Amino acid sequence: MQGGSFFDIFWMLIIIFSLWPLFQQKNIEWARLRLIRKIEEKRKSRVITMIHRQERLAFMGFPIMRYITIEDSERILRAIRMTPDDMPIDLILHTPGGLALAATQIAAALIKHKSPVRVIVPHYAMSGGTLIALAADEVIMDPNAVLGPLDPQLGQFPAPSVIKAYQIKKAGLKDETLILADVAEKALNQMKNTIKKILMAKGKDEKQAEEVADLLTCGYWTHDYPLTVDVLKEIGINVRTDVPDEVYDLMELYYQPTATSSVQYIPVPYGEPKKENVPIKKPH
Repeated sequence: MQGGSFFDIFWMLIIIFSLWPLFQQKNIEWARLRLIRKIEEKRKSRVITMIHRQERLAFMGFPIMRYITIEDSERILRAIRMTPDDMPIDLILHTPGGLALAATQIAAALIKHKSPVRVIVPHYAMSGGTLIALAADEVIMDPNAVLGPLDPQLGQFPAPSVIKAYQIKKAGLKDETLILADVAEKALNQMKNTIKKILMAKGKDEKQAEEVADLLTCGYWTHDYPLTVDVLKEIGINVRTDVPDEVYDLMELYYQPTATSSVQYIPVPYGEPKKENVPIKKPH
């Protein structure tokens, strides 16, 4: 009996430790939903999040990287359909980018929504995330947050660079290179036209939209170049920097890498030091 009891306890501990990450994940998800609801009540809007951080699988704890997928666009389109025409949308974005198809679908759906659409970027929204941000009536960014260029990527090569290489050296190229250059030209034109349509739908005239679309796609910057708030304002994007505090709180509820972080600090805000009235001792 004693042996049986010991093994019962042993297996019970194994089950608890195996399921603990799942319980922890569910607890985090409930906390996120409560905070999202709080933001909705405060801002009188539908809050949608697309936050791609490195997360842990619920069972084994292995980290996985995420990006914009067709599944993301499907869920966001469903959330938009469930939102009344007279209710604003706040889309919180934190993403390295992803599939152009998915990002284009999301942007098109946001444009069609009849009430104001605000995209909130607490840290970064690169590539496809930037395309989605362009479809908003307002982009609300942290003063240090960034967006990114929209030059199409063909595997490991940016489309503008492929076209430039083809123009410099046309003779003696392999068929594969010629095909790649043709696809790159098509991808570049498609992205330019998509950006132009989005910007014109948001009130830009055709010339302004053409200039911004060309700047974002032509390879003037590398694909990972950070477009800061100042740069975005210079090119005519409607940007504000008053990110709600609750959005920062929400970001804290997303898993971080499982390894020990290389960044550490005391997680409390510091204010101005209080001046204490220290009595001055008179010399004897």
